[in-house]
Amino acid sequence: MVSPQVSNAQKAETEERGASGNVIIVTAQRQAQSLQEVPIAVSAFDAKALESQQIENAADLQLTLPNVSFAKGNFTASTFTIRGIGDLCVGVTCDSATAIHVNGSPLFGTRLFETEFFDLERVEVLRGPQGTLFGRNATSGVVNIVTAKPDLSDFGASAEFEYGNFNSIETRGMINVPIGDTIGARVSGIYIKRDGYTTNLFDDSDVDDRDLYAVRGSLRFEPGSDTTIDLMGYYFHEKDTRLRNQKQACQRDPLGVLGCLNNRRDFDITNANSTLGGVLASSEFLAIQGIPAELGLGSLYGPDAFSGFDKPDDVRTVNTAYTPLYFADELQLQARIEQRFGAMKLTATGLYQDTEVDSRQDYFLGIQNRTDFATALNTLAFFGANGLPTGLAPPAPAFIPGSSAYFSPIVDALIPNGPQGVLCTSDNDEGNRGAFEGNSVCGDTPLSFDRSSETRESWSGELLLASDFDGPFNFLLGGIYAKSKTTDNSYYVNSFALDYASAILGSFGSLSGGLPPSYLATSMYRNNSIESNLESFGIFGEVYFDISDRLTFTGGLRYNDDKKDVRARTTFASFLNPYSNDGDPFDSPFVGTYDADPGVDGNQLTQFRGVGFDEITGRAVLDFAITPDNTVYASYSRGYKSGGINPPLTPIFNVAESFGSETVDAFEIGSKNVFANGKLQLNATAFYYKYSGLQLSRIVARTSVNDTVDANIWGVELESVIRPDPDWLINLTFSYLNAEVAGDQFFSNPRDPGGGDPDAVIIKDISNGSNCAVTGPVPGAADAFVAVVNGGLGLRAPEEFPADGNIPSSGAFSICDVLTGAVPANSGITVLSPGVEININGNKLPQAPELKASVGVQYTAQFDSGMTLVPRLDVALTGVQYGNIFNGRINRIEPFVQANAVLQLNSSDERWFVRGFVQNIFDSNSVTGLYVTDASSGNFTNIYTLDPRRYGVAVGASF
Repeated sequence: MVSPQVSNAQKAETEERGASGNVIIVTAQRQAQSLQEVPIAVSAFDAKALESQQIENAADLQLTLPNVSFAKGNFTASTFTIRGIGDLCVGVTCDSATAIHVNGSPLFGTRLFETEFFDLERVEVLRGPQGTLFGRNATSGVVNIVTAKPDLSDFGASAEFEYGNFNSIETRGMINVPIGDTIGARVSGIYIKRDGYTTNLFDDSDVDDRDLYAVRGSLRFEPGSDTTIDLMGYYFHEKDTRLRNQKQACQRDPLGVLGCLNNRRDFDITNANSTLGGVLASSEFLAIQGIPAELGLGSLYGPDAFSGFDKPDDVRTVNTAYTPLYFADELQLQARIEQRFGAMKLTATGLYQDTEVDSRQDYFLGIQNRTDFATALNTLAFFGANGLPTGLAPPAPAFIPGSSAYFSPIVDALIPNGPQGVLCTSDNDEGNRGAFEGNSVCGDTPLSFDRSSETRESWSGELLLASDFDGPFNFLLGGIYAKSKTTDNSYYVNSFALDYASAILGSFGSLSGGLPPSYLATSMYRNNSIESNLESFGIFGEVYFDISDRLTFTGGLRYNDDKKDVRARTTFASFLNPYSNDGDPFDSPFVGTYDADPGVDGNQLTQFRGVGFDEITGRAVLDFAITPDNTVYASYSRGYKSGGINPPLTPIFNVAESFGSETVDAFEIGSKNVFANGKLQLNATAFYYKYSGLQLSRIVARTSVNDTVDANIWGVELESVIRPDPDWLINLTFSYLNAEVAGDQFFSNPRDPGGGDPDAVIIKDISNGSNCAVTGPVPGAADAFVAVVNGGLGLRAPEEFPADGNIPSSGAFSICDVLTGAVPANSGITVLSPGVEININGNKLPQAPELKASVGVQYTAQFDSGMTLVPRLDVALTGVQYGNIFNGRINRIEPFVQANAVLQLNSSDERWFVRGFVQNIFDSNSVTGLYVTDASSGNFTNIYTLDPRRYGVAVGASF
């Protein structure tokens, strides 16, 4: 890459040396080298390139880099995918496939990509596994953010103000102050505030806004010519109504067994009868438990809570009664010392990091209808006031003595103003305390919302020793040690129906057992990693040997050692807790009935697991200089990413407690070239990857669990910079990628648990909201079996899904455990949880577009006054990709085009500028990623899109 917006002086220098713009120095091999000299597929953007190409954040990098994609994730994270490999693993013990570094130090759970770039020296993106040198090993690549360092020689300052649509205000500033001859200080910052991208029809408000700031302070001390000490402190803060996902898609299932069908991503809402709250609070499930059916919030065969709700078709319009909240902050402290000893350089770097994130939003992005709740709420209020009727004739008591105490707490907590008043739902801002502990949020409509939160503290230390001998041999040796501790990584789901079901089931259970009035705790779903720890170290080294004056060999080895542990539990309606206990539900006298770890004798309140992984990785490279401006290289590298621990599940499914390490053998050939006296720069790469144990996430029992598959990946990449004369600059990139699952791999598709079998019956388990499938030896056998069992439960026989749903199986509500227990011996009937497995051999990996191409054109118009006017247009095409490993048309992400334009007027001395810009010229709402929720949520799909069209003006000055 080159630096656009080039000054006259810079162009003169360029012409004199015959290079294509400014030479960008990178540290892809942990030492300063020209970008064109490094035998690695690496792209770099200096400060000018970032500005002119409108690369303001990590998401923008995907529009200018071959085989690089970026999308938000479902749980406050994001995935940076390089050559088809991204963060497909989800969980507190997952490592990042793409390692994120700041000034060469690894970051853990960083919020760095939630702000915009400011006051940077450059951004480096290394494609391919980094088997030797970088931080903790990474299988897909490295993004290294290099901050601007203090200048010890001159005072400097700059300021920039931008205003755009959505009332967007953005300010940036920097001041650099030399302190004597040996110390320099630099302070910079950014502030961004804008209105929301999304209109909420519920109250005509704007949500998905931004309100954030970040500051960075740097100090450089050079006590002598051989010593450099750098200190850096960085703080980021955001608090606004940003949405984790812009929209939800669903082809609504009228049966309610799946919630969403398997053919299209319509702008519709799931069938609430398929959700956990819908089944547990249904009249059918309560009747099976011996509880009056009148207390059911609805029938599984009647209108669901979202009946009649019309989800807005516009991506930027929602209708939600729950205002989202997003909070994040991060502190980074870094120290770096470089000391030269003749031809040797010793570098010591330490980084401390403290991060927090907390995101809450409407779980379904919809408004529930409370009309069908009326009978249940009136019945509840009656029981709360009078008690449970005995059904006996006088003189026997009309109501069970003292039974009203089992229902009045529910009334007080959930419908404090009566059946027609507000409905209250447990809040989740005080750990496990909910509505029955006095911690609730109330509204006229039933609420459902989730929360994803984490606090993390990390630090790392690295030592490097590098040689700079005059002879053919040089080396680099290093070691790194890192620790990261996560305290309270939690995912919550709250809803009125969950509170209601946990209370009704708990009250009847405690009443029948002669126990104090109690509900089933926790009344909200919470997957809670109470504490997790990572301890990692690596020892590495590389040798560089000039076989001849044109041929160089690079060889590297690294030993990796990772240890992880986690203390966790998953709870919902797991044990009785007296209504009288207004503290932590885990203080309940009945908590001993809860077992977080069935694999250990006795009842455990938490599950503890620890794992360890080690691996030897490395690389070998031959680099041949055909001419001083043309080189070719061939490399082999082995990448590694450690495994982790799956969280405990409720209900329990047969999934592995841990998942293994991910390794890749990567083969690459490339060529880096400068032609026509610097007018053409052309870099080309071809690669082949053999992946073993590629980590993939899926949702089981409302929880992300991770499996491993094998994969083969190959592709080609082209990057070109053309400068036909000093006033023109053209950037071109192209890539092709083929990323497929290798070998037979069998998994159940959550969108179609029947696995495409027309003779299977897909079951919605009304005891826990999950799905299973029933298969039989001959057509009709499974349907007949389910019909018989369901008859005894008071449930209906299987029914067919709509013809356009792409679900050939039939479906029914039932209870999977009951069906399993009722299977006759040698009948050929099988009950499969979570469904029929299908072979995904040959399927495309998610977030791996086959084609990517981009072009950027820039012209510098010269005026007699010395001022310049620089227009630039960038257009990027991203081809077909899939948002899910199961592929199919419902998971297909269509190609999209992103176009940006900028026009900048520069003063003759380049001390000020005025800029106008447009981003996403076509105002595309193109989808960049998908996330399919689980069966108990109704199988809807969260979609992630490009930002809408943004335009505005900016002015800036430097001194």
